[in-house]
Order: sequence, then C-alpha cells, then structure tokens
Amino acid sequence: MSTVINLETVNDYCNRFNQNSQHPLVSVLDLHQLKRKSQKGIEALCFNFYGVFLKQNQDCILKYGRKYYDFQEGTLVFIGPGQVVEIENGDDYVPSGYALLFHEDILHNTNLAQIISNYSFFSYEVSEALHLSSKERQIVIDSFEKIHFELEREIDQHSKDLIVANIDLFLKYCKRFYNRQFITRDNTNDSVVNLFKKSLNEYFHNGNSRELGYPTVSYFANEQSLSANYFGDLIKKQTGTTAMAMIQLKLIEVSKILIKDESKSISEIAYELGFKHPQHFSRLFKSKEGYSPNNYRLINL
Repeated sequence: MSTVINLETVNDYCNRFNQNSQHPLVSVLDLHQLKRKSQKGIEALCFNFYGVFLKQNQDCILKYGRKYYDFQEGTLVFIGPGQVVEIENGDDYVPSGYALLFHEDILHNTNLAQIISNYSFFSYEVSEALHLSSKERQIVIDSFEKIHFELEREIDQHSKDLIVANIDLFLKYCKRFYNRQFITRDNTNDSVVNLFKKSLNEYFHNGNSRELGYPTVSYFANEQSLSANYFGDLIKKQTGTTAMAMIQLKLIEVSKILIKDESKSISEIAYELGFKHPQHFSRLFKSKEGYSPNNYRLINL
C-alpha cells in the first residue's frame, strides 16, 4: 500500500508542482502549465481541504475506496476534507485540466459555511464523478476564471466576499448538473432503486435484521458499491423520499405482521427487527402509526 501524503493546506498541494498558492486558503490551478515534482507511480493523498478537479487525461487513474476511475474529458471530481485518494500516473503522464482548492477557513462567518454540508457530492466516490456536457464544462471553466481573477487582484475588503460568492455559485451549478445526470441516467438509476427495494425486503425476511441489527443506508449503498451520500441522493431524486424513510416504511410494514402474532412479545419483535432497545422500536412505531405496538395489537386482534 502507498504511503499516505498528508496535505494540510492548499499550499501543500501547490508545492507538489513547485508553485505557491495564490491565496493562503484558495487556489485555482491550470494543471497543464504546472511542472510536477513527483515521479510516475502511485501516490496516496489525504486532503484536509476541499478540492474540485476538472480532468481531461486518460493516463491518470484514481483509486478511491474500492474502485479505479480513468478520467475522461469533461469529468468533474469532488474531494472533501479527510478523504484519501490514490493517484496512479501513467508513464507519459502530463496533468491536463483545472483544479479549484479551498480550505474551510475561507468560509468562516459566511453563509456557505452553514450550507457546505448540503453539497453531499464532496463525499461521493471518484466513480460517482460528474460527467459534463460541453456547455456545462464551459460554465465550470468560466467559474474558475472568475475566482482566479479575484485571486490575481490585490486583496481588499471585497475579496473574501467575492471569492466565496463565486465558489457558492459554482457549487450551485454543480448541484444542478448532478440533478441532470441523475435524470439522464434513469435506466441505471431505476436499477439501483429496484435492487434497493429487493434487498430491503430480503434484509428482514432472511433474518439479517436479527444478525446485523437495524438496517442503515450505508449497508444498502455498500451492496451496490456506492457511497452513502450518492446512493441517498439518487434514491431521493428517483423516488421523492429518502432511503431512510423507505427503510422505516418497510420496517413498520414488517412489524405490523409480527405484532399480530401473539406468541411473540413486543420486545422479541423489536430484537428481531434489529433494535438493541425495545423502547426505541416502540417510539418509532408510535411516531409513524399514532399507536404504541401494544395498542396496535389490541386494536387489530
């Protein structure tokens, strides 16, 4: 396994190309113009800031989590703080594309700091990258150029506001583009939803809930080799409801059948459904149905 190179600051990344960052907390890089320090091979980088990469090389292969991803033209990849990415560079690798790097400190006391977690694509896997149309790609480049323009100017009282505002606008566009990607991949996405429903049904009927505990979104995302955030966003876009809401709906559906079996106590049913504490099951059931499990049993017998 590769030794992990810890990148604490934006400048740590820029130093890999014998460059200084344009701003202590933000940089926009034209990768093709940079001279690379590192040699060919595999590098594992741990980012402690946000990175967005518009890549156009087919000789640069990234590994994130369980998958490899070979960049194609017009691919946008998002990396959040704390993520580790392995980069495998080809023999003739010359970086091509653009990078936007920004540290969370630049967001301090801004509205973006409050909503940055809403941009869940920063914790998607590399294989869940955003594939851009030519017009979308141009919007991305224009956004980078506006941020770069501010970084090239002398810092004044407006600099931070304008830089952060442009980053925020760029991320809003990316959210729109991801929504478009979910829509244009309906066939693939429908398969994900259908497999989720099938797996959810099997989870309870095959006894997994007793063995593995209360089902989580991460469990079903992992079954399909997807990140939990990408999986959750896809399910919400396709069905109009959250993956967790679908899990709870199935759990209540199964529990209603079990409650009618008088040979089982409510506590036994709770454990069978994966709850560590029966009172947690009772609380969830009442919040969804308006009755406690015991009252539901009395009404329906």
